Amino acid sequence: MASTREVQFNGARLVIGWREMVSFPEWGVMDLPAKNDTGAKTTAMDVANIEKLTGNRVRFDVVLHRTRRHLRKTVTAHIVRTTRVRSSNGHTEERYLVETLMQLGPISKRIEVSLVSRRNMLSRTLIGRSALQEDFLVDARHKYLIRKRTPTRKASPKKPR
Repeated sequence: MASTREVQFNGARLVIGWREMVSFPEWGVMDLPAKNDTGAKTTAMDVANIEKLTGNRVRFDVVLHRTRRHLRKTVTAHIVRTTRVRSSNGHTEERYLVETLMQLGPISKRIEVSLVSRRNMLSRTLIGRSALQEDFLVDARHKYLIRKRTPTRKASPKKPR
């Protein structure tokens, strides 16, 4: 019998968990924990300091760590389009969408990413169904089926001298 990872279903090439580590190699952003959310249409990434530039470009800082928000990577990208997005709490806002290469396990594909502050959200990167379609099947019973998340070490309390 085939393992869960080897099964193809409805054309999906890879079964993934509801959480996985994802990379955006064109931006030099590697191994971000992401929630795979089939209920969300677009992919959303936690960013700060969004600045529209000339030539239909945007500069922003990708927030690399949930609690250490000062750990960031500055990225400049071409704006593919803007869209109105309604968040889970019903609030509607206009967002920039940019395109980049996403790598999840052995699969790389070009996706659109919505730029937004997800500061108050537990999942800082959300992979929506438009990025998941055709290549991935999400098994909601599991997380990190592709690669285990490496736990971040907490700083040891400093001993008084």
